[in-house]
Amino acid sequence: MKLSSPDFEKGKPLPRFCAYHSENRSPELRFEDVPEQTKSLALIMDDPDAPRGTWVHWVLWNIPAETRVIKKGEIPPGAVAGRNDFGNTQFDGPAPPSGVHRYYFRVYALDTLLQLPRGSTKAELLKKMHGHVLASAELMGTFSASH
Repeated sequence: MKLSSPDFEKGKPLPRFCAYHSENRSPELRFEDVPEQTKSLALIMDDPDAPRGTWVHWVLWNIPAETRVIKKGEIPPGAVAGRNDFGNTQFDGPAPPSGVHRYYFRVYALDTLLQLPRGSTKAELLKKMHGHVLASAELMGTFSASH
């Protein structure tokens, strides 16, 4: 499975429009080689370089299995949003207090739809996904406090 974006390259800076203090819009994401048996997709974006440990920016599940593109600033119809560490059920972009941080987008192909209420956390999602992941892919971008 592959995850890519026309808005940034792997290991390169995320675009300014993604920043929490700018437009706060998610980049376009593209999925390839999704397993045929996939019943739904899940997506997590987090920052392992946050001062207090990994900071969760975006949590989505029950993304329709046939989804191959999540357009910039959008959530696919039918997808369910979880709670991020800003306390919101949406994408909230980079806002590093200092230095350069890494932002990981991870997509998971699942063999089921998840029975999980809107606003659930990343930890709750990971627990529900356990044993149901057919494949996964990740894409990392960076963002600096001085961006």
